[in-house]
Amino acid sequence: MKILVVEDEERVGALIRRGLEEQGYTVTLAWDGEAGLKLALGGGFDLVITDIVLPRINGLELSRAIRTALPSVPILMLTALGTTDDKVEGFDAGADDYLVKPFDLRELLVRIRALLKRRHAPVPPQPVLLRYADLEMDLQTKNVTRSGQEIHLTPKEFRLLEFMLQNKERVLSRTEIAEKVWETHFDTGTNFIDVYINYLRKKVDKAFEVKLIHTKPGMGFIFKAG
Repeated sequence: MKILVVEDEERVGALIRRGLEEQGYTVTLAWDGEAGLKLALGGGFDLVITDIVLPRINGLELSRAIRTALPSVPILMLTALGTTDDKVEGFDAGADDYLVKPFDLRELLVRIRALLKRRHAPVPPQPVLLRYADLEMDLQTKNVTRSGQEIHLTPKEFRLLEFMLQNKERVLSRTEIAEKVWETHFDTGTNFIDVYINYLRKKVDKAFEVKLIHTKPGMGFIFKAG
């Protein structure tokens, strides 16, 4: 497996490379975002690991560019910025997972294995359209409408709504949402899931009389009409 690491701190980059190479990965290092983007677009990498604060092109811009050109390549962000807003911004930029510095190498390896397993896992056949009440989601065109009105979602909002539609009228815990939508066990010390649920509510429910996203205190959330 080929992994690209974009990290401007030479000591951190060298530690990551040594740790990954000891596990059998082939690692290429880039010291700034511009070099990282050139390598990512031409190197055939299985995974990209990037910091957010980088010279020339920051990690968020880098992730957006990679996600546009190479939608199937997993991106793991390593950063000292660990607030809920920072995580939301990172995921919205295209990151698949987020690890806050300082981190344990064993945790990094767990995240890498999970992302690579996810990428190479067979994708079961899915229906083209998901419908519930007056909401419709097209999984091919990525269009979402409610009562004929188009709803614009970020990629992570789309994935969250898709998961809720696939599990309609069933209570979903925050842990299950984190594992199934982001496929990661990130820390639950922030109100991360609640932030995304609120984003969805504003777009899916606010302008409509019948609400579809409901909170079950102490349990999680349920997607149902009324």
